[in-house]
Amino acid sequence: MFKKITNACVKLVEEYLPDAFIFAILLTIIVYILAIFKTDKTAIELINCWGKGFWSLLGFSMQMVLVLVTGNALAQAPIIKKFLSNVSSLAKTPALAIILVTFVSALACWLNWGFGLVTGALLAKELARKVKGLDYRLLIASAYSGFLVWHGGLSGSIPLKVVEPGGGLKGIYFDSIPLSQTIFTKFNLTISIILILTLPIINYFMLPEKDKTVEFIPEEEKEITTSIDNSFSSKLENSRLLTLIISILGFSYIIKYFLSGGSLSLDTVNLIFLFTGILLHKTPIKYIKAIDNAIKGTSGIVLQFPFYGGIMGIMVDSGLASIIANWFVNISTVKTFPLFTFLSAGLINLFIPSGGGQWVAQGPIIIKAAQSLNIPLGKAVMALAWGDAWTNMIQPFWALPILGLANLSAKDIMGYCLIDLIYSGIIISLIFLIL
Repeated sequence: MFKKITNACVKLVEEYLPDAFIFAILLTIIVYILAIFKTDKTAIELINCWGKGFWSLLGFSMQMVLVLVTGNALAQAPIIKKFLSNVSSLAKTPALAIILVTFVSALACWLNWGFGLVTGALLAKELARKVKGLDYRLLIASAYSGFLVWHGGLSGSIPLKVVEPGGGLKGIYFDSIPLSQTIFTKFNLTISIILILTLPIINYFMLPEKDKTVEFIPEEEKEITTSIDNSFSSKLENSRLLTLIISILGFSYIIKYFLSGGSLSLDTVNLIFLFTGILLHKTPIKYIKAIDNAIKGTSGIVLQFPFYGGIMGIMVDSGLASIIANWFVNISTVKTFPLFTFLSAGLINLFIPSGGGQWVAQGPIIIKAAQSLNIPLGKAVMALAWGDAWTNMIQPFWALPILGLANLSAKDIMGYCLIDLIYSGIIISLIFLIL
């Protein structure tokens, strides 16, 4: 029965889900039309909102490109290849491979989402090389499914934001909400633990029959070789001393940053990946070639992220996101408020797939409603955070880095991710109602 449902979801997605870029264009058109009918903005004003938002994700786009490129380049270092090979050797069968990659990805994403995305993808590719009879689409989907828990984890942008009084929101104020009332609450840890432990089992049950298995073995990444001659430029390119000097400078800053109380952000993850990669490749020219190999998978991010910036511009500046959020708030009671906040955040996340952007659009409404209903702000915040993470399973935005690493398209994995969406939605909804 479970396999039949999975096969139906896979076929549905393969039939109707277009390329991720087409999906972004369709979302743009849908949001534009909705805003015309549901807000007081004119068609020309909405075009301005779209255009102003188009480059709003430029800095974040570069961060995501670096996550993909520096992570992939790091994986090409011989010592990292050997480590991934040793870890992947723990799985001797397709079932164990799916369980292993899901658990490792989920745990890593809970610790830090950027680290988890790259770790899951790299382990999945190594497992694809080692384990025979493994469905590659499900393997990559399993690696991505771990991303479900990121906003309930240590790098969740919204719970980390509300530690600051007012949460960075304009026109609203509330006292600092400590992590003990958000990430480290009973209900949040319960959701996180259940998903981390059960998602591997859910993904295991989705293993297709042998005649429907799509096996793909990624090309073995050749060891990077360079030529050395007696020219001055060649000696610089192959200088281990240069690598050592720049690595010492980089790690000195990273150590100082953490000793002074800095946290593991996306920028610091990229710094760690960058300087570790430089150091492990031993010479500058070898790292340059590793980056050249890794850059090929970034096209989806470069092309699509500006369009999501435009969508966010319409959603936020037109007030459409506020209208959707208010509708859910108006039908909520004290008992159902966390559930409806979660569901509304999941819906809005399809159009604003950025935790920070969604917090700006929906945060003020959720905070004011929680205050008026006398609901703990920490619970309201985490309901919003989990909704933001939940529908990432059917929103290609966050899957682009892992798809770039895996050389797959969104429709290859989203059928399996749809099952994870349904399962996690039931679990999270029940816990918000019960706890």
